Amino acid sequence: MADTNFVDYVKIFCRSGKGGRGSTHFRREKYIPKGGPDGGDGGNGGNIILRGNRNYWTLLHLRYKRHIFAGHGESGSKQQSSGKRGENKIIEVPCGTVAYDAHTGEYLCDITDDGQEVVLLKGGRGGRGNSHFKTATNQAPRYAQPGEPMEERWIILELKLLADVGLVGFPNAGKSTLLSVVSAAKPKIANYPFTTLEPNLGIVSYRDHRSFVMADIPGIIEGASEGKGLGLRFLRHIERNALLLFVVPADADDIRKEYDVLLNELAEYNPELLDKRRVLAISKSDMLDDELIAEMSLDLPEVPHVFISSIVGLGISTLKDLLWRELNTDDYLPIPTSERDSLVHRNLDVKILDFGEEEEIPQDEDIEDEEEEDGFWEDEFNDE
Repeated sequence: MADTNFVDYVKIFCRSGKGGRGSTHFRREKYIPKGGPDGGDGGNGGNIILRGNRNYWTLLHLRYKRHIFAGHGESGSKQQSSGKRGENKIIEVPCGTVAYDAHTGEYLCDITDDGQEVVLLKGGRGGRGNSHFKTATNQAPRYAQPGEPMEERWIILELKLLADVGLVGFPNAGKSTLLSVVSAAKPKIANYPFTTLEPNLGIVSYRDHRSFVMADIPGIIEGASEGKGLGLRFLRHIERNALLLFVVPADADDIRKEYDVLLNELAEYNPELLDKRRVLAISKSDMLDDELIAEMSLDLPEVPHVFISSIVGLGISTLKDLLWRELNTDDYLPIPTSERDSLVHRNLDVKILDFGEEEEIPQDEDIEDEEEEDGFWEDEFNDE
């Protein structure tokens, strides 16, 4: 995938279809005088639907398709014929996509499974024809219901990668190199900071044909919560991870201090990330001897740790064993649904988001307010 093709954040305008108007037709045939009302119902408007698709890995296909409209329901006709239903509009998104209201930041829905469908905006119901309203005292009603109006809103779609292990570390800590060694992923690797500018996923093979998914995100630095470096934008991709793997190079001035800085930046982004299980990997350890490793181990944070070197393969098998054990340990309890939802589905702070000025929405020539006869439309739908 090209560097510019990873899109994990889009803002789109969605509009469902309006319901078709009911008919006020009367039956008129040559040998049937006073045939009575036979107006049909209007068709329902189309829905806007989000559907998970495992073949998508990015929201790139929505970057240049910003306006999504569903079809309108057609009006009813004679002989109690119902109008055609408006066409639903299905938006295919990668698994792990979360939808928010762009104006309020309110969480709307979450797509996590392939084929999962959620109605984002519901189309308006079609109005009932005059044949529904004939009574003994009103045998020729000359009114019908107009269709319900459409719904429209600006939507923010945010992709959060689905992975078991998330890599956290400073730039040039060796995260991308580690991912390329333990999986078939081919992230960009170079000897300068911020080589990784987009998240990468890799499937790590384990014994007996077992595997788990590892996610690498761009490096964060001290002050990232204040916008330094690449900021905390990509931390959303580790919110779903069951385990966080902190990668600190062995040549760091103070491993414990760097670990604490990373932990503090996670807390600034979302304090609930601190509840996740953590493992520490000291990378670039091929420059250390056994005596130095033993000495450094005395001053490491109190989390499971391992010394590794991706270049020579030092400690890679041990790291896999440790990660698998932490992911499947008996005392590990999955996060309760209520806590998981509050962690993943926090409302967005739309004040800090900058999408520029909203584009002018093209007007549908068919969308015009129809006259409501005697206020009947509102009363009838409120009674149901």
